[in-house]
Formats: sequence, C-alpha cells, structure tokens
Amino acid sequence: MKLKLLSVVSVALLASACATGYDESAIGDGASDGLGSASGAGATDGRVSDFGTDLGAAQSALDSEVGSKVYFGYDSTQLSAEARSTLEKQAEWLKTHGSLKIVIEGHADERGTREYNLALGERRATAAQNYLTALGVDASRVRIVSYGKERPEALGSNEESWSKNRRAATVIE
Repeated sequence: MKLKLLSVVSVALLASACATGYDESAIGDGASDGLGSASGAGATDGRVSDFGTDLGAAQSALDSEVGSKVYFGYDSTQLSAEARSTLEKQAEWLKTHGSLKIVIEGHADERGTREYNLALGERRATAAQNYLTALGVDASRVRIVSYGKERPEALGSNEESWSKNRRAATVIE
C-alpha cells in the first residue's frame, strides 16, 4: 500500500513539474517570468497602445523605423557609437509610443560556457536598458532577459555569425 501511494505521489509531482513550462535558459533582472515569453511579437495582454492590441505591428514598426538590435564586440558590453545612435532613436520612438513596454533580450555568441554567456547576455541587456533609461525612457516600461548563446540569430562558427549573435534586441511585449 505504501509503495502504491508513493508511486501515485511521485507521478503527480513529476506531472506538475513538467507542466510549468519553465525555460531555464531565460535569466534576467528578476522581472522575467522565466517562461521564455519575452518574444512578445503578436502577444497581447489587453493593453491598448497606439497600435491597438497588435503588438506585432508595433514590433514591425520599431524594426523598420529605428531598428531593434544593437551589436557588441567580442566579450564586451561596451556600447559602440552605432549602438548608442540606435538606442537614441529607440528612446525617441518609445517616448512617442508611451504605452508600450519592452523587453531587452541579451545574447552572446557560441563561444564560452552556457553560464558565462547567460551572464554576458544579461550585462549586455542591462547596458542597453541603462542607456535607454538615461535617455528618459521610464524604467517601469523596460525589463531584461538573457538568452546567452541559446537563441542565435545566425548559425555558424565564424566571425560573421558570431558578430550577429553578440547583441541586445528590443522586443515589444
């Protein structure tokens, strides 16, 4: 009887653990829900913006009007002049569209350990976040998440691919 009860409890615990959908590759500033839901494109939570509830349209507008990605040098969190220019345009765009919230996703190339790259991605996202808030974007509208090397933009083990993966991407949520 004890063995049967223990088996039932074990199965229930295993099922509940599998049902959470937790994505351990997503770390951030504590504001992340840890569910890997930072993509935001097309997602709605009832918020209405100047894009209605079509956050996918808002993301497309951000991408095409000002750019949503900034790139970093190898093992660096330093914002280049080009990255600062893009973030300045993002800040102005976000001020114009004041009801939108964003996630800044930090990414790294494939070199280095998973843990190191998650931390590096977080530092890159934080650098972008700090610059945007210094430019007047309300900090309550911005959260960060790091994906490290888990979500590459470009596949390949060469400088061309690595340079595209060392980034911070601004995503409407």
